[in-house]
Amino acid sequence: MRYIPHTADEISEMMSVLGIDSVDALFDDIPGAARLTRHLNLPPALSEMELSQLLTRMAGRNVNATVMPSFLGGGYYDRFVPAAVGALASRGEFVTSYTPYQAELSQGTLAAIFEFQSMIQSLTGTYAAQASMYDGASAVGEAALLALAHSRSRNRIIAFRGVHPDSREVVRTYVKARGGELLVVDDLADLQAHLDASTAGVIMQYPDMLGHLTGVAEAIQAAHQAGALAIAAVDPVALAILKPPGEMGADIVVGEGQPLGNHMNYGGPTFGFFAVQEPLVRKIPGRLVGVAKDAQGRRGFVLTLQAREQHIRREKATSNICSNHSLNALMATIYMSLVGPEGLREVAQRSAQLAHYLADRLTAIGLKRVRSDEPFLYEFAVRVPGKAEDLNEYLLTRGIMGGMALGRWDSSWDGLWQLAVSERRTKADCDQLVEEVAQWMSR
Repeated sequence: MRYIPHTADEISEMMSVLGIDSVDALFDDIPGAARLTRHLNLPPALSEMELSQLLTRMAGRNVNATVMPSFLGGGYYDRFVPAAVGALASRGEFVTSYTPYQAELSQGTLAAIFEFQSMIQSLTGTYAAQASMYDGASAVGEAALLALAHSRSRNRIIAFRGVHPDSREVVRTYVKARGGELLVVDDLADLQAHLDASTAGVIMQYPDMLGHLTGVAEAIQAAHQAGALAIAAVDPVALAILKPPGEMGADIVVGEGQPLGNHMNYGGPTFGFFAVQEPLVRKIPGRLVGVAKDAQGRRGFVLTLQAREQHIRREKATSNICSNHSLNALMATIYMSLVGPEGLREVAQRSAQLAHYLADRLTAIGLKRVRSDEPFLYEFAVRVPGKAEDLNEYLLTRGIMGGMALGRWDSSWDGLWQLAVSERRTKADCDQLVEEVAQWMSR
């Protein structure tokens, strides 16, 4: 990556205006003895990400600290955020977390939200996306409420066990308040055994909590055959190389947006995203920015298709969500604009390659991947001897943030250790993790 912004033509033009023959002439006023005449012995050029990591490690020496590689996942990922994201999002005209009501005064903010919606719609393969949600779990909960409202007479939501446990609990709370119930199933056969005329929606995660990718299309088809809506909770980065659920027929696609240009921030704030197919666009919760024309035919951005609780049609409100996370969604918009489709694909591919390398190394020392016959992307679970919590405590003493102990959420996952590999990890990080795990196992 070049860090010099000027092109050769721009430099030539500048020298012509100044009446000089070379860039060196700019430094004629500096005594020759003070100038650097030899070439610097610099290492090969680095990318922004590599340079940032190198300088962070060097800075850490000042306080006798190290940069701790993280293998945590489960919806939040230690992904690289280009410096331009924070620089642009912190501009004064953008620093607000609130969607404006006065469109005539807020065209820039509304235009940015519209671009965000367009990118999410394209990424998920759906008809339309709204202005963002509070987080991924609340987006899943709102999807369940939409399914109940759409069906009117149905009161059951079915979720696969592979849906994040936090999201399942939010859904359980939401639907209970609406007089509904949540049923958790283990697999496709279990789903088909419980689908009936009371099912309003089926929630699946793609990839699921254990990192698996299979069964999504079949679950969508089964939901539709029962007259229920198909809801997919997704990792947005994964969609750069996976077929979008919307293209497989999912009615609602939601997810946690943190991996798109938002730092982990000790758990938040980030944002959720919510996208639907065309028949549901008028029932979408929260805010939706659209394009309109004024009396003179000029294009403008406005809030549209709304029926929310603080508006006049309160009894017809689609949701009680009162705002959105515009600033976090803006960071995602800047990030996606910077990396582009190909860059996002490279992020997912690098993560997947390193994750498969790590899985092979862990298998070689005796750990077994859960459902090893199923494909995974950059997140997977292995069964460890003893408690996964104890392994994580040991790794912390060795300067590594290990994976997630899944038993904390579900007793059927006791002993399972979930690992996620982002593009920020290196082969050396993976090798170090394997060596430390082997040491812990041999104690």
